[in-house]
Amino acid sequence: MSLELLWEGSIASVFGLLIGSFLNVVIYRLPKMMELQWAAEVQKYTEQPGPDAKQTQDAAPPAFNLVRPRSCCRTCGHMVRWFENVPVLSYLVLRGRCSACKTPIGARYVWVELATGAAFFFCGYRWGLSFTALAWCGFSAALIALACIDWDTTLLPDDITLPLLWAGLLLAALQWIDVRLIDSVFGAAAGYLSLWLVYWGFKLATGKEGMGYGDFKLFAALGAWFGWQALVPIILMSSVIGVVIGLLMKFSRALREGGYIPFGPFLVGAGLTAMVFGPQAITATMFAALGL
Repeated sequence: MSLELLWEGSIASVFGLLIGSFLNVVIYRLPKMMELQWAAEVQKYTEQPGPDAKQTQDAAPPAFNLVRPRSCCRTCGHMVRWFENVPVLSYLVLRGRCSACKTPIGARYVWVELATGAAFFFCGYRWGLSFTALAWCGFSAALIALACIDWDTTLLPDDITLPLLWAGLLLAALQWIDVRLIDSVFGAAAGYLSLWLVYWGFKLATGKEGMGYGDFKLFAALGAWFGWQALVPIILMSSVIGVVIGLLMKFSRALREGGYIPFGPFLVGAGLTAMVFGPQAITATMFAALGL
């Protein structure tokens, strides 16, 4: 094990912990920002402007974005101070509770920070402190955020999936990732079209929607980052794991109302596995598990 790469991975992991703390903000606020935007658009097109329209516009609601307002306890409104927002450490010191009202803080906050730190460590250790490592750190952060948002809301926001898709194509063109541009382009196209065809085939056969358009865009993004050759291993792994977890949740009666589970987190899991081990390793592992 190279001490230099170990050091570079450790530096990257520190930044990963900080980015993970920010991802918790993105995971919670981005879906709510989308809801507020949709509500504003509906109101704009359904309400007729009256004589007090200007007064209504002047009384605009307070800003709600990724920066404002400051983070606070959802129970008592206590503003989180800077020393209460140190990744992982603050959670441990506070024993997972609000310092004011002692309401438990969800453990997922610290797990997101740890997962992002671990992903950044891997990127720094494998590629050093380079543009390639920076690219894959961004890839990891985007996937972690998408997995949590999709699990919570069944949404895969375009604000993340589309930049991720274009970043893969651009980085392939710049040769910052080990994928030929032609493979990246065909990977993006095939990733989107394959799930689009599955969606319409399922809908025509059953009259129901089996997945959302966000899944198409996420799979297209994975195709852009890994090339078209990786699509079969990624979809194979995500489908098998999705079926297994779905059955376990069904037997344990943990399924949500409607009996559905989002597919995005399983695509994310396969994508991160492909980043660490390579798409070929996924295929070999799946065949070995099936005894083939």
